[in-house]
Amino acid sequence: MNIEIDRDTLLDPLSNVAGIVERKLSLPILSNILLEGSQGNLRFTATDLEMQISLSVETKLEDSFETTISARKILDITRALPEKSKLNIQINDTTVLVKALKSKFNLQTLAAQDYPVMKKDEEENTFVKLKQKDFKAILKQVDFSMAQQDIRYYLNGLLFEVDNQKLNIVGTDGHRLSFTSIKLQKDFGKIQTIIPRKTILELVKLLGDGDDDIEINISKTQAHFHFNNIDLITKVIDGKFPDYSRVIPVGHPNIFEIDRQTLLTAMQRASILSNEKYRGIRVVITKNNLKMISTNSEQEQAEEEMEIKYQGEDIDVGFNVTYLIDVLNNIQYDKLNFAFKDSSSSCLVTIPNNEDYKYVVMPMRI
Repeated sequence: MNIEIDRDTLLDPLSNVAGIVERKLSLPILSNILLEGSQGNLRFTATDLEMQISLSVETKLEDSFETTISARKILDITRALPEKSKLNIQINDTTVLVKALKSKFNLQTLAAQDYPVMKKDEEENTFVKLKQKDFKAILKQVDFSMAQQDIRYYLNGLLFEVDNQKLNIVGTDGHRLSFTSIKLQKDFGKIQTIIPRKTILELVKLLGDGDDDIEINISKTQAHFHFNNIDLITKVIDGKFPDYSRVIPVGHPNIFEIDRQTLLTAMQRASILSNEKYRGIRVVITKNNLKMISTNSEQEQAEEEMEIKYQGEDIDVGFNVTYLIDVLNNIQYDKLNFAFKDSSSSCLVTIPNNEDYKYVVMPMRI
Protein backbone atom coordinates (compact mmCIF):
# COMPACT_ATOMS: atom_id res chain seq x y z
CA MET A 1 0.00 0.00 0.00
CA ASN A 2 1.52 3.31 -1.15
CA ILE A 3 0.36 6.82 -0.20
CA GLU A 4 1.56 9.96 -1.98
CA ILE A 5 0.94 13.07 0.11
CA ASP A 6 2.27 16.63 0.41
CA ARG A 7 4.33 17.35 3.48
CA ASP A 8 2.21 20.40 4.38
CA THR A 9 -1.05 18.44 3.99
CA LEU A 10 0.26 15.82 6.44
CA LEU A 11 1.79 18.19 8.99
CA ASP A 12 -1.40 19.92 10.20
CA PRO A 13 -3.40 16.79 11.10
CA LEU A 14 -0.35 15.18 12.69
CA SER A 15 0.26 18.28 14.84
CA ASN A 16 -3.40 18.41 15.87
CA VAL A 17 -3.71 14.79 17.00
CA ALA A 18 -0.21 14.22 18.37
CA GLY A 19 -0.69 16.93 21.00
CA ILE A 20 -2.60 14.60 23.32
CA VAL A 21 -0.09 11.74 23.16
CA GLU A 22 1.79 11.39 26.46
CA ARG A 23 5.50 10.61 26.47
CA LYS A 24 5.40 8.19 29.42
CA LEU A 25 2.64 5.64 29.09
CA SER A 26 2.04 2.20 30.53
CA LEU A 27 0.63 0.96 27.21
CA PRO A 28 3.21 1.31 24.39
CA ILE A 29 0.47 1.50 21.73
CA LEU A 30 -0.78 4.78 23.27
CA SER A 31 2.43 6.40 22.00
CA ASN A 32 1.16 5.63 18.50
CA ILE A 33 -1.50 7.17 16.33
CA LEU A 34 -4.01 5.06 14.42
CA LEU A 35 -3.81 5.55 10.64
CA GLU A 36 -6.81 4.39 8.63
CA GLY A 37 -7.08 4.66 4.87
CA SER A 38 -10.15 4.22 2.71
CA GLN A 39 -11.24 5.54 -0.68
CA GLY A 40 -9.77 9.02 -1.01
CA ASN A 41 -9.57 9.50 2.74
CA LEU A 42 -6.79 9.27 5.35
CA ARG A 43 -7.93 9.32 9.00
CA PHE A 44 -5.70 10.03 12.02
CA THR A 45 -6.66 9.09 15.59
CA ALA A 46 -4.83 9.61 18.90
CA THR A 47 -6.01 8.79 22.43
CA ASP A 48 -4.78 8.78 26.03
CA LEU A 49 -7.83 6.71 27.14
CA GLU A 50 -9.43 9.83 28.65
CA MET A 51 -9.67 11.86 25.43
CA GLN A 52 -9.53 11.03 21.74
CA ILE A 53 -8.96 13.24 18.69
CA SER A 54 -9.69 12.07 15.14
CA LEU A 55 -9.51 13.96 11.86
CA SER A 56 -9.45 13.17 8.17
CA VAL A 57 -7.72 14.53 5.09
CA GLU A 58 -8.45 13.81 1.45
CA THR A 59 -5.73 12.06 -0.50
CA LYS A 60 -5.32 9.83 -3.56
CA LEU A 61 -6.08 6.45 -2.08
CA GLU A 62 -7.98 3.56 -3.60
CA ASP A 63 -7.44 0.60 -1.25
CA SER A 64 -8.16 0.36 2.47
CA PHE A 65 -5.64 -0.21 5.27
CA GLU A 66 -5.11 0.40 8.98
CA THR A 67 -1.99 0.52 11.11
CA THR A 68 -0.47 2.38 14.07
CA ILE A 69 2.75 4.37 14.05
CA SER A 70 4.74 6.39 16.60
CA ALA A 71 3.09 9.80 16.85
CA ARG A 72 6.22 11.63 17.93
CA LYS A 73 8.49 10.07 15.30
CA ILE A 74 6.22 10.61 12.27
CA LEU A 75 5.52 14.18 13.41
CA ASP A 76 9.23 14.95 13.88
CA ILE A 77 10.07 13.43 10.49
CA THR A 78 7.36 15.41 8.69
CA ARG A 79 8.31 18.63 10.45
CA ALA A 80 12.01 18.19 9.59
CA LEU A 81 11.40 17.75 5.86
CA PRO A 82 11.54 20.79 3.53
CA GLU A 83 8.32 22.69 2.84
CA LYS A 84 6.33 21.59 -0.23
CA SER A 85 8.16 18.27 -0.40
CA LYS A 86 6.19 15.14 -1.32
CA LEU A 87 6.11 12.06 0.89
CA ASN A 88 5.72 8.49 -0.23
CA ILE A 89 4.42 6.35 2.63
CA GLN A 90 4.61 2.60 2.12
CA ILE A 91 2.46 0.55 4.51
CA ASN A 92 3.79 -2.97 5.11
CA ASP A 93 2.76 -5.69 7.58
CA THR A 94 4.92 -4.60 10.54
CA THR A 95 6.70 -1.50 9.23
CA VAL A 96 6.04 1.82 7.51
CA LEU A 97 8.58 3.19 5.06
CA VAL A 98 8.55 6.98 4.63
CA LYS A 99 10.44 8.41 1.64
CA ALA A 100 10.89 12.06 0.68
CA LEU A 101 13.53 13.47 -1.68
CA LYS A 102 16.65 11.49 -0.71
CA SER A 103 15.50 10.68 2.84
CA LYS A 104 14.22 7.30 4.00
CA PHE A 105 12.74 6.34 7.38
CA ASN A 106 11.74 2.80 8.27
CA LEU A 107 9.39 2.76 11.28
CA GLN A 108 7.98 -0.10 13.34
CA THR A 109 4.21 -0.45 13.69
CA LEU A 110 1.84 -2.08 16.16
CA ALA A 111 -1.34 -3.91 15.21
CA ALA A 112 -4.30 -1.60 14.54
CA GLN A 113 -6.78 -4.07 16.07
CA ASP A 114 -5.05 -3.55 19.45
CA TYR A 115 -5.59 0.23 19.36
CA PRO A 116 -8.03 1.27 22.15
CA VAL A 117 -10.51 3.37 20.16
CA MET A 118 -13.05 5.27 22.29
CA LYS A 119 -16.61 4.75 21.13
CA LYS A 120 -19.07 7.62 21.03
CA ASP A 121 -21.71 7.38 23.75
CA GLU A 122 -25.05 6.57 22.17
CA GLU A 123 -27.05 7.48 25.29
CA GLU A 124 -29.58 10.28 25.17
CA ASN A 125 -27.57 13.51 25.26
CA THR A 126 -27.76 17.29 25.00
CA PHE A 127 -26.81 18.73 21.61
CA VAL A 128 -25.63 22.36 21.33
CA LYS A 129 -24.36 24.28 18.29
CA LEU A 130 -22.24 27.46 18.52
CA LYS A 131 -19.91 29.48 16.32
CA GLN A 132 -16.31 28.39 16.88
CA LYS A 133 -15.04 31.91 17.50
CA ASP A 134 -17.72 32.52 20.17
CA PHE A 135 -17.03 29.23 21.93
CA LYS A 136 -13.26 29.80 21.86
CA ALA A 137 -13.69 33.32 23.24
CA ILE A 138 -15.75 32.20 26.25
CA LEU A 139 -13.39 29.32 27.00
CA LYS A 140 -10.47 31.77 27.12
CA GLN A 141 -12.45 33.95 29.54
CA VAL A 142 -12.51 31.16 32.13
CA ASP A 143 -9.87 28.52 31.41
CA PHE A 144 -7.13 30.29 33.40
CA SER A 145 -9.17 29.82 36.60
CA MET A 146 -9.10 26.02 36.44
CA ALA A 147 -7.19 24.16 39.12
CA GLN A 148 -4.14 22.14 38.13
CA GLN A 149 -3.57 18.72 39.75
CA ASP A 150 -5.74 19.69 42.74
CA ILE A 151 -6.64 16.91 45.18
CA ARG A 152 -10.21 18.14 44.69
CA TYR A 153 -10.28 16.47 41.28
CA TYR A 154 -13.61 18.08 40.30
CA LEU A 155 -11.83 21.47 40.15
CA ASN A 156 -9.35 20.24 37.49
CA GLY A 157 -11.66 21.24 34.65
CA LEU A 158 -14.55 23.51 33.70
CA LEU A 159 -18.21 23.16 34.62
CA PHE A 160 -20.48 23.13 31.55
CA GLU A 161 -24.01 23.95 32.64
CA VAL A 162 -26.78 23.96 30.06
CA ASP A 163 -29.57 25.98 31.66
CA ASN A 164 -32.48 26.11 29.22
CA GLN A 165 -31.42 28.75 26.66
CA LYS A 166 -27.99 29.43 28.17
CA LEU A 167 -24.64 27.67 28.32
CA ASN A 168 -22.82 28.67 31.51
CA ILE A 169 -19.13 27.80 31.88
CA VAL A 170 -17.39 28.08 35.26
CA GLY A 171 -13.82 27.54 36.44
CA THR A 172 -12.37 27.81 39.95
CA ASP A 173 -9.29 26.73 41.88
CA GLY A 174 -10.72 27.71 45.27
CA HIS A 175 -8.96 31.11 45.31
CA ARG A 176 -10.70 32.70 42.32
CA LEU A 177 -13.69 31.91 40.13
CA SER A 178 -14.61 32.78 36.54
CA PHE A 179 -18.16 32.61 35.23
CA THR A 180 -19.26 33.22 31.66
CA SER A 181 -22.50 32.61 29.82
CA ILE A 182 -23.64 32.49 26.20
CA LYS A 183 -27.17 32.43 24.80
CA LEU A 184 -28.25 29.32 22.88
CA GLN A 185 -30.52 29.17 19.84
CA LYS A 186 -33.24 27.25 21.68
CA ASP A 187 -34.16 25.66 25.02
CA PHE A 188 -32.01 22.59 25.73
CA GLY A 189 -33.29 21.81 29.23
CA LYS A 190 -30.78 21.40 32.06
CA ILE A 191 -27.59 19.38 32.40
CA GLN A 192 -24.28 19.82 34.25
CA THR A 193 -20.98 18.15 33.47
CA ILE A 194 -17.28 18.81 34.18
CA ILE A 195 -14.91 18.80 31.17
CA PRO A 196 -11.28 17.94 32.10
CA ARG A 197 -8.52 20.53 31.98
CA LYS A 198 -6.51 18.77 29.26
CA THR A 199 -9.55 18.66 26.96
CA ILE A 200 -10.22 22.38 27.47
CA LEU A 201 -6.62 23.30 26.60
CA GLU A 202 -6.76 21.15 23.44
CA LEU A 203 -10.05 22.75 22.39
CA VAL A 204 -8.64 26.27 22.78
CA LYS A 205 -5.67 25.22 20.65
CA LEU A 206 -7.73 23.56 17.90
CA LEU A 207 -10.72 25.89 17.58
CA GLY A 208 -10.76 28.41 14.73
CA ASP A 209 -11.55 32.13 14.86
CA GLY A 210 -14.19 32.09 12.14
CA ASP A 211 -17.96 31.71 11.87
CA ASP A 212 -17.88 27.94 11.31
CA ASP A 213 -19.95 25.97 13.80
CA ILE A 214 -18.93 23.58 16.54
CA GLU A 215 -21.39 20.86 17.56
CA ILE A 216 -21.29 19.84 21.22
CA ASN A 217 -22.90 16.64 22.51
CA ILE A 218 -23.00 16.15 26.28
CA SER A 219 -24.05 12.92 28.00
CA LYS A 220 -23.59 11.61 31.56
CA THR A 221 -20.19 10.05 30.86
CA GLN A 222 -18.87 11.81 27.75
CA ALA A 223 -18.68 15.01 25.77
CA HIS A 224 -18.25 14.99 22.01
CA PHE A 225 -17.05 18.05 20.05
CA HIS A 226 -17.25 18.12 16.25
CA PHE A 227 -15.80 21.04 14.24
CA ASN A 228 -14.02 21.47 10.91
CA ASN A 229 -13.02 17.87 10.19
CA ILE A 230 -12.13 17.13 13.82
CA ASP A 231 -13.92 14.79 16.22
CA LEU A 232 -12.90 15.14 19.87
CA ILE A 233 -14.37 12.71 22.43
CA THR A 234 -13.62 13.10 26.12
CA LYS A 235 -14.62 11.41 29.33
CA VAL A 236 -16.11 13.83 31.85
CA ILE A 237 -15.09 14.24 35.49
CA ASP A 238 -17.37 12.30 37.81
CA GLY A 239 -17.85 14.67 40.73
CA LYS A 240 -19.97 17.43 42.22
CA PHE A 241 -18.88 20.94 41.23
CA PRO A 242 -19.22 23.56 44.00
CA ASP A 243 -22.33 25.76 44.02
CA TYR A 244 -20.72 28.69 42.23
CA SER A 245 -23.73 30.98 42.72
CA ARG A 246 -22.91 31.19 46.45
CA VAL A 247 -19.42 32.51 45.66
CA ILE A 248 -20.46 35.30 43.27
CA PRO A 249 -21.27 38.37 45.40
CA VAL A 250 -24.36 40.46 44.79
CA GLY A 251 -24.68 44.14 45.65
CA HIS A 252 -21.06 45.12 46.36
CA PRO A 253 -21.56 48.89 46.83
CA ASN A 254 -18.04 50.23 46.24
CA ILE A 255 -17.55 50.24 42.47
CA PHE A 256 -15.30 51.93 39.95
CA GLU A 257 -14.75 51.58 36.20
CA ILE A 258 -11.19 51.46 34.90
CA ASP A 259 -9.27 51.14 31.64
CA ARG A 260 -8.12 47.52 31.44
CA GLN A 261 -4.82 48.04 29.61
CA THR A 262 -3.74 50.98 31.82
CA LEU A 263 -4.43 48.96 34.97
CA LEU A 264 -2.68 45.89 33.54
CA THR A 265 0.59 47.67 32.80
CA ALA A 266 0.54 49.44 36.21
CA MET A 267 -0.12 46.16 38.01
CA GLN A 268 2.62 44.37 36.08
CA ARG A 269 5.08 47.06 37.21
CA ALA A 270 3.89 46.87 40.80
CA SER A 271 4.20 43.08 40.80
CA ILE A 272 7.94 43.18 39.98
CA LEU A 273 8.84 43.63 43.65
CA SER A 274 6.14 41.38 45.11
CA ASN A 275 7.10 38.36 47.20
CA GLU A 276 8.01 35.59 44.74
CA LYS A 277 6.22 32.91 46.76
CA TYR A 278 3.03 34.65 47.90
CA ARG A 279 2.71 37.27 45.11
CA GLY A 280 0.78 39.62 47.37
CA ILE A 281 -0.23 43.17 46.46
CA ARG A 282 -2.04 45.78 48.56
CA VAL A 283 -4.88 47.56 46.81
CA VAL A 284 -5.71 50.87 48.52
CA ILE A 285 -8.77 52.72 47.22
CA THR A 286 -9.67 56.21 48.40
CA LYS A 287 -11.68 59.06 46.88
CA ASN A 288 -10.78 59.22 43.15
CA ASN A 289 -7.53 57.33 43.80
CA LEU A 290 -6.22 53.78 43.38
CA LYS A 291 -2.87 52.79 44.86
CA MET A 292 -1.11 49.41 44.44
CA ILE A 293 1.75 48.53 46.78
CA SER A 294 3.97 45.44 46.80
CA THR A 295 6.84 44.49 49.09
CA ASN A 296 9.16 41.51 49.38
CA SER A 297 11.36 39.78 51.96
CA GLU A 298 14.29 42.04 51.02
CA GLN A 299 12.33 45.09 52.26
CA GLU A 300 11.95 46.42 48.72
CA GLN A 301 8.75 48.20 47.72
CA ALA A 302 6.94 49.17 44.54
CA GLU A 303 4.06 51.61 44.39
CA GLU A 304 1.75 52.55 41.53
CA GLU A 305 -0.93 55.24 41.72
CA MET A 306 -3.86 55.94 39.37
CA GLU A 307 -6.72 58.42 39.24
CA ILE A 308 -10.17 56.83 39.16
CA LYS A 309 -13.76 58.03 39.45
CA TYR A 310 -14.67 56.76 42.90
CA GLN A 311 -16.75 58.18 45.74
CA GLY A 312 -17.21 55.05 47.90
CA GLU A 313 -15.72 54.16 51.27
CA ASP A 314 -11.97 53.64 51.73
CA ILE A 315 -10.76 50.11 50.94
CA ASP A 316 -7.40 48.56 51.89
CA VAL A 317 -7.22 44.91 50.85
CA GLY A 318 -4.61 42.37 49.74
CA PHE A 319 -4.75 40.02 46.74
CA ASN A 320 -2.55 37.58 44.88
CA VAL A 321 -1.45 39.87 42.04
CA THR A 322 -1.21 36.95 39.59
CA TYR A 323 -4.96 36.37 39.88
CA LEU A 324 -5.68 40.00 38.99
CA ILE A 325 -3.18 40.07 36.11
CA ASP A 326 -4.73 36.86 34.72
CA VAL A 327 -8.16 38.41 34.34
CA LEU A 328 -6.75 41.62 32.85
CA ASN A 329 -4.81 39.58 30.28
CA ASN A 330 -7.69 37.33 29.28
CA ILE A 331 -10.72 39.62 29.11
CA GLN A 332 -10.51 41.54 25.84
CA TYR A 333 -12.65 44.56 26.73
CA ASP A 334 -11.40 48.14 27.03
CA LYS A 335 -13.18 48.85 30.32
CA LEU A 336 -13.81 46.73 33.41
CA ASN A 337 -15.75 47.30 36.62
CA PHE A 338 -14.21 46.47 40.02
CA ALA A 339 -16.59 46.09 42.96
CA PHE A 340 -15.84 45.68 46.69
CA LYS A 341 -17.90 45.33 49.84
CA ASP A 342 -15.20 46.24 52.39
CA SER A 343 -11.52 45.65 53.19
CA SER A 344 -12.01 41.98 54.06
CA SER A 345 -14.27 40.80 51.24
CA SER A 346 -13.75 39.43 47.75
CA CYS A 347 -13.32 41.55 44.62
CA LEU A 348 -15.85 41.20 41.79
CA VAL A 349 -14.68 42.03 38.26
CA THR A 350 -17.34 42.51 35.56
CA ILE A 351 -17.70 43.99 32.10
CA PRO A 352 -19.77 47.22 31.96
CA ASN A 353 -23.34 46.62 30.70
CA ASN A 354 -22.68 42.87 30.43
CA GLU A 355 -24.25 40.35 32.80
CA ASP A 356 -22.64 37.37 31.10
CA TYR A 357 -19.20 37.57 32.74
CA LYS A 358 -18.13 37.59 36.39
CA TYR A 359 -14.73 37.05 38.00
CA VAL A 360 -14.29 36.72 41.76
CA VAL A 361 -10.96 36.91 43.62
CA MET A 362 -10.72 36.08 47.30
CA PRO A 363 -8.61 38.44 49.45
CA MET A 364 -5.35 37.46 51.13
CA ARG A 365 -3.59 38.76 54.22
CA ILE A 366 -0.45 40.78 53.59
